[in-house]
Amino acid sequence: MAIVRIRECKMYILWAKLLIISYYCVTEVLALQCYCHPCYNSDTNGTCETPSGGACFAAKSLADLTQHELVETLTWGCLPPEDSTILQCQPSAVPHREVYKCCFDNDQCNLNLNLSFTEIESTTRPDVATTNSKKRPENVTQIALLVSVTVCLIILIIAITFVYLRYKRQELRRKQLQIDSEHENFIPSGHSLHSMIDESSGSGSGLPLIVQRTIAKQITLVRSIGKGRFGEVWKGKWRGENVAVKIFFTTEEQSWFRETELYQTVLLRHDNILGFIAADIKGTGSWTQLYLITDYHENGSLYDYLQAHALDTSEMLYLAHTAACGISHLHVEIFGTRGKPAIAHRDIKSKNILVRKNGTCCIADLGLAVRYVSETNEVDIASNTRCGTKRYMAPEVLEETLNKNHFDSYKQADMYSFGLVLWEISRRCVVMGIVHDAQLPYYEYVPQDPGIEDMRKIVCVEKIRPIIPEQWEHDEYLKVMARLMAECWNPSPAARLTCLRIKKTLGKMVEAIESTPK
Repeated sequence: MAIVRIRECKMYILWAKLLIISYYCVTEVLALQCYCHPCYNSDTNGTCETPSGGACFAAKSLADLTQHELVETLTWGCLPPEDSTILQCQPSAVPHREVYKCCFDNDQCNLNLNLSFTEIESTTRPDVATTNSKKRPENVTQIALLVSVTVCLIILIIAITFVYLRYKRQELRRKQLQIDSEHENFIPSGHSLHSMIDESSGSGSGLPLIVQRTIAKQITLVRSIGKGRFGEVWKGKWRGENVAVKIFFTTEEQSWFRETELYQTVLLRHDNILGFIAADIKGTGSWTQLYLITDYHENGSLYDYLQAHALDTSEMLYLAHTAACGISHLHVEIFGTRGKPAIAHRDIKSKNILVRKNGTCCIADLGLAVRYVSETNEVDIASNTRCGTKRYMAPEVLEETLNKNHFDSYKQADMYSFGLVLWEISRRCVVMGIVHDAQLPYYEYVPQDPGIEDMRKIVCVEKIRPIIPEQWEHDEYLKVMARLMAECWNPSPAARLTCLRIKKTLGKMVEAIESTPK
């Protein structure tokens, strides 16, 4: 059996050798008839015969006819074996100017070859260049516009998502603080703010710090009621009671600290000074809020009140007298083991005086105040960079001649500013059926937001003061008011009245009008 299999294998090998030899013989014998143009041999009748292993080819090329035109040339023919696979039958290096194709299928197969350029060129070069130059910028512009719109949409979506997540985070934290504050046991239920203040140590320096922080956590902000250079003032709610929340910018931390420190001064609490409730710093690593919580007065500032109300004589005197009482309490020093230092406000103006519900005034905004330490004879000046309101600055402040080491200089500057406030109040008093519009001092001489130079020119150089209407001379109370304010804005600081003197004079006028039969 093994011998038979060996013989069969030898027969198979022999047959394979014969097939290979036959293939080569047939290949060598067969040759292709190709279409040719141009034909170099005129007797071939438009055909040529390839050598054994050759191929038929067809070619198309573009050549320069003139400077602005191209001519198309077509060529058909035969390729020898050594060229058919190496050169012509390979893809052209310039496919947009020439193309070659080869075939081995049958005779004259090169007539059926499809010759086309990868880029179609016009025969006129300037038109082609013009068309391409127009299309490319348009395409680039469209792509750039699409990319820009897409990027803007993505940025907008990211920004909206960030703001929404930040808002939700703050809302969640606020609710968590409210929930946490409900479990605080520092403030028994049923207590009001004023009852807690009355039951405190009695020093007039405010509530205990732990109670202040508890109140600050439980405050709910209702609406914004004012904005200023320091921050924003909000109306808030604490257990149904209205409070005012002064929220300082983080850049005004020194002002917040200074005002908090002054409000917690021993024996500062007074009916005509804005009632301090609490102070606290609220926030996380991403945001911080500096809270100063005080009594809320729905009438707002004296400036706002005068804009909306005309006054009779008694209302004018109550506003002026109670404002003088508040400033006088700041200026006076109370001696004793738990005494009060003398304080100068340094920013007296109608916007920093609030009107209470009963028609009396209280002094607010102590962020610029200075204290006099009598034990060391030193003036404790705020370290913040703020200055007072330019419109209300005294001449010595505008000229920078104020003696900063003498505390009385600051009180005298306060009295100049208070004289301007008295003028604002008196303008709104009805006299002989006539009342003037509410205006700021020097409204007819300087712009709405005057600079230091504007005020120095009017107050120091030209020595102009607010105009006193003639009809005031026919009213005994307004006549006295005119004399008081004129003495307050005297160019010489030492010649100005003290606030205690004004307080007593206005007090006598209030008593006189109250005793007058109606």
